Parts: sequence; structure tokens; C-alpha cells
Amino acid sequence: MSDPHSFQSFETRAIHAGNTADPLTGAVVPPIYQVSTYKQDGVGGLRGGYEYSRSANPTRTALEENLAAIEGGRRGLAFASGLAAEDCLLRTLLVPGDHVVIPNDAYGGTFRLFAKVVSRWGVEWSVADTSDPAAVRAAVTDRTKVIWVETPSNPLLGITDIAAVADVARTAGAKLVVDNTFASPYLQQPIALGADVVVHSLTKYMGGHSDVVGGALIANDDALGEELAYHQNAMGAVAGPFDAWLVLRGIKTLPVRMDRHSQNATRVAEMLTEHPKVTKVLYPGLPEHPGHEVAAKQMKAFGGMVSFQVEGGEAAAVEVCNRTGLFTLGESLGGVESLIEHPGRMTHASVVGSALEVPGDLVRLSVGIEAVDDLLADLKQALG
Repeated sequence: MSDPHSFQSFETRAIHAGNTADPLTGAVVPPIYQVSTYKQDGVGGLRGGYEYSRSANPTRTALEENLAAIEGGRRGLAFASGLAAEDCLLRTLLVPGDHVVIPNDAYGGTFRLFAKVVSRWGVEWSVADTSDPAAVRAAVTDRTKVIWVETPSNPLLGITDIAAVADVARTAGAKLVVDNTFASPYLQQPIALGADVVVHSLTKYMGGHSDVVGGALIANDDALGEELAYHQNAMGAVAGPFDAWLVLRGIKTLPVRMDRHSQNATRVAEMLTEHPKVTKVLYPGLPEHPGHEVAAKQMKAFGGMVSFQVEGGEAAAVEVCNRTGLFTLGESLGGVESLIEHPGRMTHASVVGSALEVPGDLVRLSVGIEAVDDLLADLKQALG
């Protein structure tokens, strides 16, 4: 059989890359190597390069090979969480005195990492509207080493033109980092558009079943990949073998799930635009979304995340969250089941009082793959 990495089809790579049949038994699914250490064939004689599972584990290797293949990168690395991946990346790329441009709409945990952790060891950051390449360019200084982008963003579903901001980063001599969690590599390929590193919370669409926590980095060149791998081992926040196995399993169905997430989210967004108690719908698949044209250019479809604002302010938004029956009130996203949350009080509480504070009347949906008519009925009764 041909090398699975060589297939152009995403669907084929998602199923086969890294998933080599077990040489001992012929098992078509990589085993869970629940092991900490490995017998060596003499001092320094490692079998397959394995000595200790913090440094490398065969199940994690399978996932990391798969991640690189589906993102079109040179090196994939799997971590214990998305924030662990981000922390490793920042400590690899930055030293005290460096500067980072971050988006004005970002995941609350990412903002907290910059504002409360990274800044304590002398890294400065400033906020820019990354949907405007000119605003990003204006935020760059002679000490800027990283430009950070989320697209679609969390929770306001903003869209950044990756190729345009990649040009800004190259001119500045900075690395472009793209958080691709909301889109997934099936819908969007940031490295092909000029990104240096892609970040994922594997907890979300990649795992897809709300049963695993993980993170990933995918680098666009071998040297950067080696540097990140060195820090991954040195810092140690790696994905465990069972977690790696769960994500690898989830990725096999990523394309079919993302197609259904996107179809359902489109129907939900269209219904919400017509509801009298909804004042604004944020979904890049809607023609009136300010980033629609860019999203249509760089995404295969528009994903499963929808945010909207309601009449009556924060109290009304909280009440909508409390009244759904099929949509589960909970943080996180990207599972097969639909979730609803109030970002201002839940996932984005850490940005209150900052330039990234989100509106109090905002509700965020992770639209699952249930029957869409059931989802629509649930939202309609919750809105009243």
C-alpha cells in the first residue's frame, strides 16, 4: 500500500496517517502503550527510539504523525491540554523583553496565560483587531516575535485573513501562530496560508466526543519542530497514551462530523436571525457577517460554533442558557452533543475588565450533530 501520508485526500489521511497496523498482531488500530519505560538492547541501544514515555510513547507518536499529516505540517506534538501546548510554544519562542500581538477576541484561558503568567517573566503584549491587517501592522514593534491569531475567534466568531497577516508577520520577522481549534484542519489549513505554527485544543473537535483533554502544536519546518520537541520533553506536559489514542480515534471521523456540525450550525444561525428576541447573530456562514468573504475563501465550510445576542441584556442571556433542554449548559465545545453557555460568566470570566471583555447579552452555542429540527425546537422554546 502507498504511504498514507502521500494521499492528497484529507479523509484518507485522517484515517490512515500514523495508524500503521501493529507488526506483532496485525491489529488495525494502534495499541495503547500504557507504559512508562522500555527495555534497552544494551546501554544506549533504544528500540525504535523509545526509552521513557515523557520523551516519546508509540501511541503518542502515532497521533503526532497524524496531526502533522492532516495539518500539512512538518512536525506534530501532542500535549496534556491546549494551554500546555500554548505554554510550551511561548517559552520556546520568547525571552524576556520580547513582544507579542494578541487578538482582541481570544479564548479567556489564552488571555489569562499572557496577562497573568507570561507577562510575569518580562514578555510584553498588546491587543489588535486581527481581522484588520493594518491594525496588526500598527501593533507590531521592533521587539515583536509572535503574532497570535484565532480564526474563527472565541467567542465572537471573528475572521482573520491568515494569508494577509502572514505577510505582516514575515515583514516584521515574527512567527505567525494560528489557533485552529474552532475550524479544525478539515475546514481550514493555516500552514498552507502562511502560518508558522498551528495550535489546537484537541479536547474540542479533534477528539469530538467530550471524553478527553489534550492539546497540539504543528510546526511548518523541521528546525522549529525539533526546538518545540526539546521543550516538550524538558517541560513534560505531554499527552498520555490513552488520551492520545482517544484523539486519534476521534480524528478518523472528523470530516463527517465537521460536515454535519457545519450544516446544523447554518440552520441554527438562519433561524436565530429571524427570531424577534435575538438582536445579533455571529456566524461566518451568514452573508452579512463582516468576515464572510474571507471565511469563504480560506475555509471549506463555516464550522459548528454560533454566538448570538438577545434582548433584555445579561439576565435574559443567562435565562436562555438555563432554559434549554437538548442543549446542555456546559463549558468546552466541539463534541457530538450540543452545548450552550454564557461566555461572560463562564469561559471568558477571566477577561472581564480587559480589552477582551465580551458582551453580557452574549450566548455561545456549540452546535452538535443531533437532528437539526430538534435543536431548532429547543432553542425556540428557550428564547420564548
